[in-house]
Amino acid sequence: MMHKVIVYRKVDPQILDHLRTKCEVVYFEKLNESTYPQFLSHLKDTDALLGSGLKVDVELLDKCPQLKVVSNISVGYDNLDLDLLTTRNIVATNTPGVLNETVADAVFGVLLSAARRIPELDAYVKHGKWDATLGEELFGYDVHGKVIGIVGMGGIGKAIAKRAKFGFGMEVLYHNRSRNEDIESTYDAQYCSFNDLLKHSDFVCNMVPLSEETKNMYSTDQFKLMKKNAIFVNGSRGAVVDEDALVQALINKEIGGAGLDVYKQEPINAAHPLLNLSNVVTTPHIGSGTKETRIKMGMLAADSLIKVLAGENPDNVLNKLISNQA
Repeated sequence: MMHKVIVYRKVDPQILDHLRTKCEVVYFEKLNESTYPQFLSHLKDTDALLGSGLKVDVELLDKCPQLKVVSNISVGYDNLDLDLLTTRNIVATNTPGVLNETVADAVFGVLLSAARRIPELDAYVKHGKWDATLGEELFGYDVHGKVIGIVGMGGIGKAIAKRAKFGFGMEVLYHNRSRNEDIESTYDAQYCSFNDLLKHSDFVCNMVPLSEETKNMYSTDQFKLMKKNAIFVNGSRGAVVDEDALVQALINKEIGGAGLDVYKQEPINAAHPLLNLSNVVTTPHIGSGTKETRIKMGMLAADSLIKVLAGENPDNVLNKLISNQA
């Protein structure tokens, strides 16, 4: 009998076809009020879950007595209770590596857009405001030759450093849990404390994962340390930022602007004050959102799931369990 897999987010058809060669697949393009009851009805005899964002906690796991693996189509895994999954001998996997370059492209795109005020200027032209009196009131900031501070020098952080150093001639500062001599030699990067990075960077780029230690790590005191014209860029998780403090820092011109792809609440409330500020560039958590990369992520997640169900141990296991229930 084939193992039963629930796919609970929209994926490319070739990923579903790949899974169906090995598993019985129940597919939900989206979980919402109309589909959630049916989703719950399938949990009692499912062996695997594949998707992203679903909160996997004791309430959900109590409905999944046969569950062997949860495969996240994302690098982040703050939706998973890893301790609980480990206790129940359920393997958790994610999709690192395959999205590094794509997310770095998006982060740098947001950075450039915020620095050069591209969305604001696009609207300026499209709304017929462009005239011969265009002046300094619409000028932005240079990016080339400036100082970028990268907080969280994982795979995506390295890809950002590569673009900064070799594409824009920037000086690279970084803060990480540990130093990395390869990064320092390859990108002429300088390791520094978190506070020193905030003080000296023209662009502060956050790429740390969400944890109890990183929650609200950017708040009033941190924004006050930044340069008056600094651009803050967040491409990891929204909850690492105290958004009220960020709004005040932007309104009070304590920093020059922000570029955000992630938020504490997603989708962000349309009335959120961040959306009314002209010095903020916003995108809808779409850093890895290219067709090519999403297929790679989905395939990696599917392959990891299939390996676990076959009793194998993929490289990207988060809780270091090996399923022995094929």
